Amino acid sequence: MDIEEVRSRFAKHFNGSKGQVYASPGRINLIGEHTDYNGGFVFPGAVEQGMVAEVKPNGTRTIRAYSIDLKDYDEFDLDDEKGPKASHFRYIFGVAREMMKLGVEVGGFDTAFAGDVPLGAGMSSSAALESCFAFALNDLFGQNKVSKMDLAKVGQATEHIYLGLNCGIMDQFASVHGKAGQLMRLDCRSGEFEYFPFNPKGYKLVLVNSCVKHELVGSPYNDRRKSCENVVAAINKKFGTKAETLRDCTWEQIEAVKGDCSEVDIRRANFVMGEKDRVLAVCEALEKGDYETVGQKMYETHTGLSKDYEVSCEELDFLNDVAKACGVTGSRIMGGGFGGCTINLVKDKLYDKFTQTAVEKFEQKYGKKPVIIPVVIGDGARKLA
Repeated sequence: MDIEEVRSRFAKHFNGSKGQVYASPGRINLIGEHTDYNGGFVFPGAVEQGMVAEVKPNGTRTIRAYSIDLKDYDEFDLDDEKGPKASHFRYIFGVAREMMKLGVEVGGFDTAFAGDVPLGAGMSSSAALESCFAFALNDLFGQNKVSKMDLAKVGQATEHIYLGLNCGIMDQFASVHGKAGQLMRLDCRSGEFEYFPFNPKGYKLVLVNSCVKHELVGSPYNDRRKSCENVVAAINKKFGTKAETLRDCTWEQIEAVKGDCSEVDIRRANFVMGEKDRVLAVCEALEKGDYETVGQKMYETHTGLSKDYEVSCEELDFLNDVAKACGVTGSRIMGGGFGGCTINLVKDKLYDKFTQTAVEKFEQKYGKKPVIIPVVIGDGARKLA
């Protein structure tokens, strides 16, 4: 992202003044999809693409915000519970309000912001925006007293309360905690995490963006979360247990409540249980440098997301088939689903052939080119200037 572009736009819209500049990245997730809100494991990494914001306190109770990408400006009061209508401003408003709940004395501020995370690609542009402002407000108004994990939770609460999306913690966690060249295994139940160096010699990670846009706010995402909660409730009722998420349940318990839950709910629960095991298998394989197993688990995840969790779409299944036909080591849908990207683990010698074939075949079938996005694992939220 061009920092100077953000600085020049900020100066233009706010009378030539200068603020502080902050950045926060989007993320990829190697494996572990829809497991975060089920208390399972995820395996994300921050990417080089992200959000950049210049922020300057203005001594009032008003936020004056300009979206450079959308060429949109709005002003909204910190103490007005309704907040702005546009979602890109509601993220900022929500973060400010949630930081205030943590005791940070947030004041009004001027901001201009922009990003290069492809929207709707499943790379968490929203988490990048939330984390960027959470980090900035913690620095400007909170003496950096709020922990990184709590900053991630601020972003998650913003999604829940101000956008109506009951997401897990993974996206915000990765955006705040990312380190260049390292993936992170996060236990979403305990909050414990571990860094794993990721330098797959002989392989590259690449995203293929179908450019099919998905809007997760609303029922499709929340319906799947409810399916998982239904199965947990049935298990607790049958066994007298107090399981909070599917992480606390066993395969045998799910089998035992088949007659008490819908077939759809059971299928979705089975996917989540399998995905929890796949994340741990991938971590073990990476420690051994066994990228063939990593790739196999990626393909298994795609099948589960497509057939059992039903969050794929025709275009993503097509890209997955192309990857398989090209001999790609691993490929799967990435992100919440309903469009977006596939993430692909490709041998160096096959990279050019695969990316070229994917673009050509996709364009032949759908009349538009997918976008190839090379993955470089980058740093998390930070102050730039």
